[in-house]
Amino acid sequence: MARTVGSNGARTAQAIRQAGVLLIYKHGYEAMSLRQLAAEVGLQSGSLYKYFENKQSLLFDIVRDHMEDLTARAREALDGLDTPLDRLRAFTGFHLRYHMTRRAHVFIANMEIRSLDDAHRAVVVEMRRNYEGLLEQILREGAAQGAFRVSEPRVSTYAIISMLTGICMWYRPDGRLSQ
Repeated sequence: MARTVGSNGARTAQAIRQAGVLLIYKHGYEAMSLRQLAAEVGLQSGSLYKYFENKQSLLFDIVRDHMEDLTARAREALDGLDTPLDRLRAFTGFHLRYHMTRRAHVFIANMEIRSLDDAHRAVVVEMRRNYEGLLEQILREGAAQGAFRVSEPRVSTYAIISMLTGICMWYRPDGRLSQ
């Protein structure tokens, strides 16, 4: 008799998500099969559908959760800080630390957005805009107060985030530079 989703359902869904992150990071979304994912968590392939409608919904779930977590933690890092300079320091420090410790999630959110269908991609793009808006607002406020010289806050936002996110390409926890 097949097990129904019950008290272990949330744990199983989380295990599927975690295995999905590892497999997508290692092989890419297109190359990962549901059969491979099911084997990783000790389920029959068909059992995955109790937790996720399809492979696309799993990818969206992973990316959406990443973006929600990223934005919520960034807001926490900025909470209670008044000056644009303090907020900029907090934002950049947070972004670096987050990306140094969540490499697989960051990679998937940045590289596999192309694999999302149009509706899911639109949701994620809006979530990204909200996150980027945190930094853009800091830059606008700093420029308005004379703390920063920023002629194009949106372009500066993209440049700063791109530089900070680049840490995922070269930073190694076991390398000579530490956190």
